[in-house]
Amino acid sequence: MLSAITKRFIPSLPVLSRSMSVAGSPFKLALVQLAVTADKEKNLKHARAKVLEASKNGANIVVLPECFNSPYGTNFFPDYAETIPEGTSTKALASMAKDANVYLFGGSIPEKEEATGKIFNTLTVYDPSGSLIATHRKVHLFDIDIPGGIRFQESDILSAGSWLTHVDTSYGKIGAGICYDIRFPEMAMIAARKGCIAMIYPGAFNTTTGPMHWELLQRARAVDNQMYVAACSPARDESAAYHAWGHSTIVGPNGDVKATCEESEAIIYAEIDPQDIINRRKHIPIYSQRRFDVYEDVAESVEEGNNGHVSLKQDKVNEL
Repeated sequence: MLSAITKRFIPSLPVLSRSMSVAGSPFKLALVQLAVTADKEKNLKHARAKVLEASKNGANIVVLPECFNSPYGTNFFPDYAETIPEGTSTKALASMAKDANVYLFGGSIPEKEEATGKIFNTLTVYDPSGSLIATHRKVHLFDIDIPGGIRFQESDILSAGSWLTHVDTSYGKIGAGICYDIRFPEMAMIAARKGCIAMIYPGAFNTTTGPMHWELLQRARAVDNQMYVAACSPARDESAAYHAWGHSTIVGPNGDVKATCEESEAIIYAEIDPQDIINRRKHIPIYSQRRFDVYEDVAESVEEGNNGHVSLKQDKVNEL
């Protein structure tokens, strides 16, 4: 009798989530934890050598760190800023990708928008032919003030980006963010629900925020979305004003660390297999258990466009 009453008054829950299917093929990912100096030309030559080294070691997709061509600091950004794709750094990155025959997530550089004079923290992505296939301007600027720790205000110099980025590769679709973007879970949620197999974040956490949250955030984004997450830092330079945390890391869809390193220059590698994502989503089926009758699907608010850009739908823009 109790069973009958329960069935009468508690309806079965509808399947209101997206499919857990994943399109992609295995590949080898490399993160280059680069030692960065104040000499831009030296940085570009050094980055080239490391990208070629990663390629020779079998990497299919290579990632450079945030601000790989310049020291990290608001006082440096205006002097190192370049236009895209005409600047020396983007030309060098295109050449690296082509000569190494890899997809290259080219860290980030200070970008100067010629029309407005605004400066952005921008990631550029290249295919194995050296063609620029996507750009991502850092969406969330690093403005923090931790008493006794660090104060940093990117917004003093930088402007924020206005789109998310999903990059189509021959291995599958990959979402991109930069450093502080990783603290905002919506970006990874949207990427996963739009079919991305990984989120890649060039980043430069510091020796205050790094020990607290660097690995924690990567594992959180990975396990929440049952996808791969990778974050690539510069190597630490104790003589610089800003001390990067290092510890570049690749995390699997179960929240497990696949590869990591310490603070010195290094290249780390991991095999990325989309079948692992499928298995995790089958074993712990949150994709068929989400309650979009109770809360909204954040991925439904955006649409994918050209050049990897993902933007808020027009009807949502009109509501603002």
